[in-house]
Amino acid sequence: MNYQKLAFTDAIKKLQEKSGSRNAYENMEKMSSVDGLTENEIDFISNRDSFYMASFGENEYPYIQHRGGPVGFIKVIDDKTIGIVDFSGNRQYISVGNISNNDKVALFMMSYSQKARLKLYARAKVVDLKDNEELYNQLKPSDYKFKPERMMLFEIQAYDWNCPQHITPRFTREEIEMAFQPQKEYIAKLEEIIKELQQKLSEKE
Repeated sequence: MNYQKLAFTDAIKKLQEKSGSRNAYENMEKMSSVDGLTENEIDFISNRDSFYMASFGENEYPYIQHRGGPVGFIKVIDDKTIGIVDFSGNRQYISVGNISNNDKVALFMMSYSQKARLKLYARAKVVDLKDNEELYNQLKPSDYKFKPERMMLFEIQAYDWNCPQHITPRFTREEIEMAFQPQKEYIAKLEEIIKELQQKLSEKE
């Protein structure tokens, strides 16, 4: 896998040469080959609650769609394959229709709290629910209400991490609650101490 070699077309290379960045990116291309997802990417993907997917339509326009679910709904099957259960939505089927004609997609995964973003090129495969019950049991999220329509597998072709510059940190409610949990516990202890002191003062009176 080499993201730069796949991403940098001749037109892009010409623009890099014009801007003076081509030499640096050419060296990056030579040093960026990897065998598959590492533990770092696997951990990052496994802890996402959403991602964006770009597919390419017969109308020659790209289409970007948001996919969301509980944390961990994106399952890493191996170091080259990830998958999801595709939940029932608005039934436009634009992404699925695009993939039926062109299986090449781009995935964009964000962590606003960490100011991190992982971009992936992949080949997508739509799998019918009844065709692979074992796979469905592997992909389905637990403790989450959903209606499944199909499964989607993504064979990773290349990936890269984006620069964190210009990412505004944002936090989910769960992340905020976790951050303030020690403070809540400390306040609860103080309130208990105050309650005990008030009780002792009341007994003395």
